[in-house]
Amino acid sequence: LVGINATRLFSVLYHKTLTVGRVQTLTLKMLVDRDAKILHFQKEKYYTVGIQSGSLKADSGHIADAETANSLKEKCTGANAVCTSIRREKKTEQPPKLYDLTTLQREANRLFGFTAKQTLDYAQQLYEKKLLTYPRTDSQYLTEDMGQTVQHLVSDLLGLLPFAQGLALTAEVGRVLNSKKVSDHHAILPTAEFVKQGFTGLAESECKLMNLVCSKLLCAVAAPHEYETVTAVFSCAGNEFAAKGKTVFVPGWKEIDQRFRSTLKADTEEEVLNALPKLAEGQSFFVTADVSEHFTSPPKAYTEDTLLSAMERAGAENMPEDKVNCSAGAREGGLGQAERKGLGTPATRAAILEKLVQMGFVQRKGKQLVPTKDGINLAVVLPESLTSPVLTAEWENRLTEIAKGNADADEFMAEIEAQVRQLVKTYSCISADKQNLFQSERVIIGKCPRCSENVYEGKKNFYCGNRSCQFVMWKNDRFFEQRKKAFTPKIAAALLKNGKAKVKGLYSEKTGKTYDATVLLADTGGKYVNYRVERKE
Repeated sequence: LVGINATRLFSVLYHKTLTVGRVQTLTLKMLVDRDAKILHFQKEKYYTVGIQSGSLKADSGHIADAETANSLKEKCTGANAVCTSIRREKKTEQPPKLYDLTTLQREANRLFGFTAKQTLDYAQQLYEKKLLTYPRTDSQYLTEDMGQTVQHLVSDLLGLLPFAQGLALTAEVGRVLNSKKVSDHHAILPTAEFVKQGFTGLAESECKLMNLVCSKLLCAVAAPHEYETVTAVFSCAGNEFAAKGKTVFVPGWKEIDQRFRSTLKADTEEEVLNALPKLAEGQSFFVTADVSEHFTSPPKAYTEDTLLSAMERAGAENMPEDKVNCSAGAREGGLGQAERKGLGTPATRAAILEKLVQMGFVQRKGKQLVPTKDGINLAVVLPESLTSPVLTAEWENRLTEIAKGNADADEFMAEIEAQVRQLVKTYSCISADKQNLFQSERVIIGKCPRCSENVYEGKKNFYCGNRSCQFVMWKNDRFFEQRKKAFTPKIAAALLKNGKAKVKGLYSEKTGKTYDATVLLADTGGKYVNYRVERKE
């Protein structure tokens, strides 16, 4: 009710198809808000002073001005630095969970630049080839009766995967088994059929995805990563400097992850281990010092990876823990089973992102997703009730109460209808200047050969901006259609500028072959513009 009526209402008001939806509108607003933060960000310069003695390096905190930093550097150069404290912390990083669709989409985007839709498509193809389990899942666990199957799967994969050769792995399968956390479908796994067939006959994109799923399974059942962090604080010239180091005790699952990532051509961040020399409190060092200049960084534009993550978490702060346990836009897995998961579902998020791109509200720039002018305008003109997760959170709470029998469904629907009526009443008209908000900017192609006014590109033609001038070049002109050549803006621009354009790949009906030629603009001033071939190249 809200989506259909709001879409019709705002489309009619602004004379453009403006789709409004409970999930896609909130997603668009997240992109627009991030874009505004990046746009209004003002970078600030700061300095740090570093002290060094042999292999030991330590840094000061942020210093606002160069004068203070240089003064500290002068004081520290040739001075003694004393170790005032050493803090050692033993830490354990547990193995990652198995993939549900969203985490698979996020990682495939980060490592390979796949869009969420591409990942879903590739996973679906692998599922249909019986090489991958059902991909549209929101669970990262397996049911408890799958222990034996996984055990066999892991030992078979160790022999099959090039990066796992010679790996000593004692699979702790119990960690990935939890029937309570599986709703309709368990986590994504390679199948026994894949073990038999291997990578034979798979496209490169499918191989990449299979490798990703296999490596995740091996990581998930491997030992935890155990290490120690050391933070040493030094005092020099009345200022504090800190040095941080890390020592690995048990590589665990990170060894598998590192082996897998080293096979990728993708940009992956290598972890740099900084081992500090042996230190003791009260120890002093003769040091040299230097100053380095830095700038604060703006927020990063969303990628599909970070946006999918944000969609999963969206609105969590507005949803009471004890009340909401289902996702906005879908109620999969029954009440009390599915964990709460923000906007959309794993199966729908990719389609929502694709729709925003397709409708022209969002564009891809490399891996980044950036709102277009129309996308920004749409997020601005819609009321806050349609762009804020609060309304979604309230609805989810009410639906949960209805399912428990604590609230009345008819009463809830009556309120929704009242909200829609109020929305239409409030936004029944807009000012004249706002009506042009979504009108596309006209693209100038060149100057009119008849009256010298601008010639613009329309949907079906290139036309003169002067209404009393009759000059128009039709995109479906028979001259180009006969020669099986699209009449592009590039060709039109050359014809207007020079009266001729070099065109490649013109089709000859006589010979059945293509040829390159110069096309002349033969304008006689009449209703139709003519063209002719000057010569073959």
